[in-house]
Amino acid sequence: MLIVQDPLFKKHRTPDGHPERPARAGALDAVLEDAARRSGAALERARAASDEELQRVHAQAYVERIKRFCAEGGGALDADTHAVAESFEVARHAAGAAIQLVEYLLEGRGRAGFAAVRPPGHHAGPDYPMGFCLFNNVAVAAAHACAKSPAARVLIVDWDAHHGNGTQDIFYERAEVFFLSMHQFPFWPGTGAASETGRGAGRGTTLNVPLPAGTPRERIRAAFREALDRVAEVFEPTLVLVSAGFDMHRLDPLGGQTLEAEDFGGMTRELWERFVLKGAAGMASCLEGATTWRV
Repeated sequence: MLIVQDPLFKKHRTPDGHPERPARAGALDAVLEDAARRSGAALERARAASDEELQRVHAQAYVERIKRFCAEGGGALDADTHAVAESFEVARHAAGAAIQLVEYLLEGRGRAGFAAVRPPGHHAGPDYPMGFCLFNNVAVAAAHACAKSPAARVLIVDWDAHHGNGTQDIFYERAEVFFLSMHQFPFWPGTGAASETGRGAGRGTTLNVPLPAGTPRERIRAAFREALDRVAEVFEPTLVLVSAGFDMHRLDPLGGQTLEAEDFGGMTRELWERFVLKGAAGMASCLEGATTWRV
């Protein structure tokens, strides 16, 4: 297993009181280092994604906009999304960390990985930042897999409490990437209705599972298994990527869901058994949601 973490991620700073803050990365340092020691997992620093790698999913003008904005000192990109001078480099390394996981799996060095990245990515679209996100880390990684292996078929599973609208926008018309999202609905950002299923070549490769606030955890888990059944009927992934938000936890201050810590482990095992043990090269997770209940 590969774990990617980097002290650089703490250099992306947000205003005081912001839920997506450097303490999130700091809170994971000792935990991940201990996990690596106990499991024998490889522990690596992040590498930067190149402009070419970012531009597989983001418009060139958008990448240049973020680079310029940060070079000029940063500020507020919107009401929720902020950057400082270091944020462009940090965000490049967050996307690069996701690519590292994919390369680790595709090269057969292991079958599982986790990247403790920030800023998160799943709200960033082809040409816009949103919801604390600058570049879409998981989308960059999925596109990298498809570029390196034309036969790749990537399943992205997003269980953040907020719908991954940016990931959906990027792959909505592409058949080689299946996007499955479990999220609270109605809830910010307002996307992710069950009727959103893809368009053109991508019709049928988007599956949204909207859940009302306060859905019992047993029902969430059952809905997840039902969704995996539906995916397996139409899509055989060669790689599984997880947008691992943890704000569906019952103690999250922004969400309204009911999961316990063990449920995230259970869903991970279900994905592993359903797809990796049946032929996918492996599964990798990238940190998303801004859970702050312990930091």
